Amino acid sequence: MDGWFVDCHCHISAHEFDKDIEDVIKKTKEAGVKILVSVTEEASEFERVIQLSKIYPGLVAPCLGIHPVQGFGSQHQRSVTMQDLEPAIPLFQRYREDIVAIGEIGLDFTPWYAPHTQQREEQQAVFRKQLEISKDLDLPVNVHSRSAAKVTIGILKEQGIGSALLHNFAGRLSVAMEGLQAGYYFSFPPAVSQNEQRALLIKQIPLEHICLETDSPALGPDKHVRNEPKNITLSCEYIAQVKGIPPERVIETTTQNALKLFPKLKKIGT
Repeated sequence: MDGWFVDCHCHISAHEFDKDIEDVIKKTKEAGVKILVSVTEEASEFERVIQLSKIYPGLVAPCLGIHPVQGFGSQHQRSVTMQDLEPAIPLFQRYREDIVAIGEIGLDFTPWYAPHTQQREEQQAVFRKQLEISKDLDLPVNVHSRSAAKVTIGILKEQGIGSALLHNFAGRLSVAMEGLQAGYYFSFPPAVSQNEQRALLIKQIPLEHICLETDSPALGPDKHVRNEPKNITLSCEYIAQVKGIPPERVIETTTQNALKLFPKLKKIGT
């Protein structure tokens, strides 16, 4: 496939990549991936993703954000609180010149994470606060919306957010259309090729509003195998197949979409 890719949502600072990051980066470049938009989940990750952007300048484009679920990779995953956000707030300002977006932020109303109204309300407070920060810094947002697509898009619109990526979007088509009308973009990882409902969404969302992502190390073609940014080619091929268009057109359009959505990428990787 000709052209080059932007992975619009991955976790290159995840511990799963600690031991062989050099090899992962080498395979990423060989697959034609030119920019990794790398998100965080917790405040403890912020320094690591900034450090990686210095080690791999022009490749790693950092995003900082507090995810609606905390404790990833542990037995104690739980809904986010304002206390999780507090240590992050000064870091958004400190690294404002380095980051290309605020993310990964959003809502996760999966019942075992947020069984009570109070937890859902606190998630929304953390989300709104980070949307305010994104407006203050004039940055787009990289958004998670599991079991909460309608509420997530409602809050984005209510807060006047113009530039948002709804990553691994799995909401209803009618909700996706609300996001489209607001000008938002949608991205899909390699795992979507196993999901027929997602094919209907991909068919209906115009290519001009689609970006490519891997969400690596999660959401690869095999859930038991670590996903890597090189697998972005699988997302591209699947979208091309569903839409009945050449993969080259998907590469070209999704890369242009990424550069529109994240304007600071033009300085970083081109």
